[in-house]
Amino acid sequence: MPTTTAFLPMSPADVAARGWNTLDFICVTGDAYVDHPSFGIAIIARLLEHLGFRVAVISQPVADEDFTRLGTPRLGFMVTGGNLDSMVLHYTAAKKPRRDDPYSPHNRVDRRPDRATTVYARTLRRLFPDSAIILGGLEASLRRFAHYDYWADAVLPSILEDSGADLLIYGMGERPLTELAQRLSAGEPIAQITDIRGTCCFVTPSLIPAGAVSLASSEKVAADKAVYQQVFMRQMKEQDPVTGRPLVQKQKTRLMLQNPPALPLSTEELDAVFALPFMRTWHPSYNAIGGIKAIEEVEFSLMHNRGCFGHCNFCAIALHQGRTVSSRSILSVLAEAEAMIKSPRFKGYIHDVGGPTANFRRPSCQMQQERGLCSDRKCLGWPTPCPALEVDHSDYVELLDRLRALPGVKKVFVRSGLRYDYMMLDPDPTFFDRLVEHHISGQLKVAPEHSSDAVLRRMGKPPIAVYRRFAERFYKATAKVGKKQYLVPYLISSHPGSRLSDAVDLALFIKEHRLHPEQVQDFYPTPGTISTCMFYTGIDPTDGQSVYIPRSEREKAWQRALLQYWQPRNHKLVVEALQAAERPDLIGRGPHCLVPPLPGAPRPEKSAGQKPPKRPNRHGKKPGRGRR
Repeated sequence: MPTTTAFLPMSPADVAARGWNTLDFICVTGDAYVDHPSFGIAIIARLLEHLGFRVAVISQPVADEDFTRLGTPRLGFMVTGGNLDSMVLHYTAAKKPRRDDPYSPHNRVDRRPDRATTVYARTLRRLFPDSAIILGGLEASLRRFAHYDYWADAVLPSILEDSGADLLIYGMGERPLTELAQRLSAGEPIAQITDIRGTCCFVTPSLIPAGAVSLASSEKVAADKAVYQQVFMRQMKEQDPVTGRPLVQKQKTRLMLQNPPALPLSTEELDAVFALPFMRTWHPSYNAIGGIKAIEEVEFSLMHNRGCFGHCNFCAIALHQGRTVSSRSILSVLAEAEAMIKSPRFKGYIHDVGGPTANFRRPSCQMQQERGLCSDRKCLGWPTPCPALEVDHSDYVELLDRLRALPGVKKVFVRSGLRYDYMMLDPDPTFFDRLVEHHISGQLKVAPEHSSDAVLRRMGKPPIAVYRRFAERFYKATAKVGKKQYLVPYLISSHPGSRLSDAVDLALFIKEHRLHPEQVQDFYPTPGTISTCMFYTGIDPTDGQSVYIPRSEREKAWQRALLQYWQPRNHKLVVEALQAAERPDLIGRGPHCLVPPLPGAPRPEKSAGQKPPKRPNRHGKKPGRGRR
């Protein structure tokens, strides 16, 4: 293990060991300190260090002395709740407390407070009333406007207002952070720094820039759901770094300005970020407890891109990372892999080569470089992709081929994050064939999410026919190379637009494809997504249409149980769901049925002329051994 002094300081002794008597910035995080580029606070801290600033980290503070032990920084505090929203980390979609937190020592859930970013900033404001406090990270980024909060079941004002902080950096923060740190160091008061792209701040009316779009106040969007959805779509349409305009929204008492999004990093700039001297592991203070679990998924994985033009409605990437794809160079990724191979813990397997979407390595089209991404349609839109979409996997194929050829590498896997609809548009079969032959560890995770086209449209996902074609091609290609490999689908229950009948159809789809999904997810209304706007307002903000929302806990339980209808613990719920959906024909012991009757239940009557549907087969052949 590396020595403590190779990490950024976490204690007064660490600061003294570097010969420092003051600090420029202190980074406060809700996560354990893991010095790895998959952890946002590590990137921010290492970037500040690279810029010549003296930086330290306070991880998971609780008591006042945790916040004060490193003294007062010269330039300010950088505050984040951690890699994930603290409320998502603490609660399930059913609002039940989770039992572990992989970003904390011992997986303990009590190492950070609810709404950690707000709590930390308020505490710092009380203890350091004159210091600059800057928010960043996912929790702050997605809550920068007045937003619906699922856990409070209310519309809350911007986190910038609630926290008492001075400024908020949203999205990928390297550009705005660099400018902010340099201007603070030059002596500019933070209250006067109101024009940095990628930031939100409070302004007086005289400082509102020309061309800014005025949004309804937090009070108005909280009072009227129709206004909420209109304001939400205006926010979404102004998130493009090329065409986005400043946005102004009155919070409780002050005007909050969102400056246009920061320009994405170039390939060279992104390479430079990943070349920073990360230790790539947890701080040695966690050695005695066996480390931090969250690193297990990323320690031997490679992130090669940022941004996603796929823009699923339930995903927050569009509002955080943006829809513009930026990629690292192949040489940068190879250099990281070569460093990774030297680790004594590396066993020859690169677990994943991915990002928000693994198989995006280039912009969706050349027009976006000058005009920005379209605000009125999606690149992979419904029901067909944009005609201007450019599909090309050649660079990703080269990256995977060169990683596979590195000495010491046994296998290179792509485990998740593939857009199969994008793959199906590629006229060149090379990537599909390479993936099947070399880069799957028995199971490939893909995300059809549902089988009902009506629901998929509300999700922003392609029609289910695309998945059917993909699955057929996948299994044919797998058979051709003589392997046993299977698709593992991600599925979401109770998404806006999903009626109980849709959930029954999804259960039949699961049965048809002989799937036994172990991971299914109730829809989780997290801040900043189109689907959350639908959930709160009952309106799809993309077309203004009313949308059915499964709200009762009973119906949510039914929809989720149907996705795992074969499990004994779900038997009663599935029977109830089928009866409520008026599908008693699926209760019985025939091959077309989902579940047998409950013990002692009367046999359901068959309607006149009703015939059970034929049991379908994935390839239209005789049923064989089920795939799991």
